Amino acid sequence: MTRASKNLLEGVVTLLAGLAVWLTTGGVEVPVVTLTKVGVVLMCVGGAQTAWGLYGAARRYV
Repeated sequence: MTRASKNLLEGVVTLLAGLAVWLTTGGVEVPVVTLTKVGVVLMCVGGAQTAWGLYGAARRYV
């Protein structure tokens, strides 16, 4: 498994986990953080990691 494909896989999994957290924790109250915001942050990190994996994969073929 190359580094680019590993980044791509980790990014997609993180993005989907963030989406699940964002969609399912709307009414849950936690004293320190808002879980919907945690979901949005996870989606942003997952999207960035997915983009980095796609960039690495595309760069390998150029």
